[in-house]
Amino acid sequence: MDILLHPQKLSGTICAINSKSQAHRILICAAFADQPTSVICPQTNDDIEATAECLRALGACIDRNAEGYTVIPVKKIPKTAELFCKESGSTLRFMLPIAGALGVDTVFHLEGRLPQRPLSPLWEVMEEHGCNLTWITNTSLRCTGRLTAGNYSIRGNVSSQFITGLLFALSMVSGKSHLTILGNLESAPYVEMTREALNLFGVETQMDSLCGRLPFSTPGSVVVEGDWSNGAFFLAAAALGNSVSVKNLNPDSVQGDRKIASLLPCLADYAKIDGADIPDLIPILSVVAAASKGAIFTNIARLRLKESDRVATVCAMLQQLGIHTEATENSLKVFPGKFHGCTIDSASDHRIAMAAAIASTIADGPVKILHGECVKKSYPGFWDDFKKLGGHYEQYLR
Repeated sequence: MDILLHPQKLSGTICAINSKSQAHRILICAAFADQPTSVICPQTNDDIEATAECLRALGACIDRNAEGYTVIPVKKIPKTAELFCKESGSTLRFMLPIAGALGVDTVFHLEGRLPQRPLSPLWEVMEEHGCNLTWITNTSLRCTGRLTAGNYSIRGNVSSQFITGLLFALSMVSGKSHLTILGNLESAPYVEMTREALNLFGVETQMDSLCGRLPFSTPGSVVVEGDWSNGAFFLAAAALGNSVSVKNLNPDSVQGDRKIASLLPCLADYAKIDGADIPDLIPILSVVAAASKGAIFTNIARLRLKESDRVATVCAMLQQLGIHTEATENSLKVFPGKFHGCTIDSASDHRIAMAAAIASTIADGPVKILHGECVKKSYPGFWDDFKKLGGHYEQYLR
């Protein structure tokens, strides 16, 4: 589906959708708790559903309702399982160590660009501690064996999702383990979100003393808070002169992307922004920077490993809009300019499509976004919310 957007200022208030990052973590904890858990999460998306489906395959009963999910935990761990991760990196990287911890002979099925996204050094760490991982086809891999307790070391500069996956796994493996992060831990707030979720379910997460135990202790009911990552697009719209406000965002959240609130004012002038902990904000921040005084974003090499090569796709998006950019392997310089009507290939990357939509509100002509349906990965209701705020667009089936 392609979307043709006509320049139109937005106005009104929207409610931030539930955090998919927190939803992944709460559903996993609930699936291995001692009693059922009510997970209040009215909005869902493809990534959250992928995690829920994988947990069902491992024996959890997860029912979807208008308020969210009712999770009846795993009673009997299966000997074998097939897990369909769709295009969700979080699902794969969380569930792979969990399957290893449970000793389930598991085949993982991957879609889209996910098979090309890195699994090293998580792969090597798991094989050093009792698991065997093999590619069956270009889009499926198998995990056999069982993780053992012990001393784990892993680099922290590839993906915080590896650390999260190991935290879940080592909270399930019988015995005492140590987890050492080598070098800098990028996207550290996401690891803090994992620790917060585990703590909520009664699991201590001191990295130097992880004592595995199952089941976890359910708190009974958990409300998944609003998502700063997706709320950022409409907060950015306000920074571009649209009369938009976003509610349901917790200012005290451990979500790293709540930093958007302090970064947007910085972009009133030329700014240098470190992207190490906020990779998902770079597409929309680059739009705001281009509409203002420009900016340089550093420590962004990991953006090349997302749903698209996000350094390349951000540059392509801005260049189509009429903005000059300069990129290196680990940095992106955005120059100021005026947005022009154009056609933008989203590369089926949800964050590129949403950033382009916000840019269209101040363009001098229509902006066409190819593959606009990709927003369903994280924010299925994005186009509905865009329209509620006065956005004008037309849909075209490809």
